[in-house]
Amino acid sequence: MPHFIIDCSQDILLQKPPEEIMDAVYKVADSTGLFAINDIKVRLQPYQYYQLGDRKKNFLHVFGYIMEGRSMEQKASLSRQISIRLTELLPDISFVSVNIIEFEVATYSNKALINPENKNHDRHYGL
Repeated sequence: MPHFIIDCSQDILLQKPPEEIMDAVYKVADSTGLFAINDIKVRLQPYQYYQLGDRKKNFLHVFGYIMEGRSMEQKASLSRQISIRLTELLPDISFVSVNIIEFEVATYSNKALINPENKNHDRHYGL
């Protein structure tokens, strides 16, 4: 946790390699101090087929899924910082957008939480 999923038009990868785009998001997330560095996960999914408005040729959107507990200001700042960095990296994109969504602690589960040896219900147990 957190997960940053980047959806983009396939042509974006002609401007910058996927590793560079993912690294930019990773570094911004790390720089905020909101997350442990080993918890940050970034994925990129390019789309060959999509439809946009008139005179819009491409897009990049980051879905940020984070564990609940951060303030609205922290989430807004994270979203803004990612948007700024990606706009700097890819200035010619028609649409750059980010939204941050929270996981609820009560409904979250992972491999560590279902481990019968994890008596303290630590979501990082054994990692």
